[in-house]
Amino acid sequence: MKKNYKILVTGVAGFIGSKVCEELQRKKYSIIGVDNLSSGKKKNIPKNIIFFKFDLSNYQNYKKLPKCKYILHLAGQSSGDISFDDPVADLKKNTQSTLNLIKFGIKSKTKKIIYASSMSVYGDLKKNKYDENLEPKPKSCYGISKLASENYLKVFSKKLNYINFRMFNVYGPGQDLSNLRQGMVSIYLAQALKNKKIIVKGSLNRIRDFIYIDDVVKIWVKSLNNNISNQTINLSSGKPTSVKKLLSEIRLLIPGSQIIKASATRGDQFRAVGNSRKLNKIFKYKFTPLRIGLRKFLKSI
Repeated sequence: MKKNYKILVTGVAGFIGSKVCEELQRKKYSIIGVDNLSSGKKKNIPKNIIFFKFDLSNYQNYKKLPKCKYILHLAGQSSGDISFDDPVADLKKNTQSTLNLIKFGIKSKTKKIIYASSMSVYGDLKKNKYDENLEPKPKSCYGISKLASENYLKVFSKKLNYINFRMFNVYGPGQDLSNLRQGMVSIYLAQALKNKKIIVKGSLNRIRDFIYIDDVVKIWVKSLNNNISNQTINLSSGKPTSVKKLLSEIRLLIPGSQIIKASATRGDQFRAVGNSRKLNKIFKYKFTPLRIGLRKFLKSI
């Protein structure tokens, strides 16, 4: 039997949004999905949900939506590099849309909004692992728009509870292999599979924190019915992995792949590893090792 309340999932045609929606369906929730299909794929939208195609930055569109008990906000422009192409468009897609959702959530008496923020808010801080209490110093327009959205959620927290998940490098089945400007793992795998040439933009010594899609989905769904509110939480494994190490793992799976070095992308972080202590305390979750996650990803292609 379906739950007697509705959950709004934004970005439902995207990589993470569609997977979260599938898990909610398995748990028999009633789902309202929204996506403008600018980057998401219609084929990703799970069947048997109520779907609206519209731009979240235009508040007039919200008149179409029923009241929802929870909002899972996964829509937005998700590339630091692309954010420099049109910072105003990035602001509309990431910050203005969040402000509109806050307004809608308050009006709907929504219990909680869960927001997909990003490791990009941190920038390059001189720390081995980024703790949620550190002062963020974003390097990209994308990071700025994500941080602004977090702050708006804090400002309105007395009227609408929130969780900010600062997402680190999510990867896995369903990631768009045709998009070569977002998603380090998917970019490298796509290039290795196509012509066994991997173009690496930036230093091989850069450090990342990779987290498998299934782990992300389970934590998002678990966050619905717990008592955690008005918190910012790193959604990260807490395990540092160099770009060089990632490439060696990919080359084990796809032998003969050639590495071609290129200049770094705009606003790229050198080191981005989350302190996952807070996440582990709340959810007590064991994460998928990178090698296993990569094998599952490749098998799905």
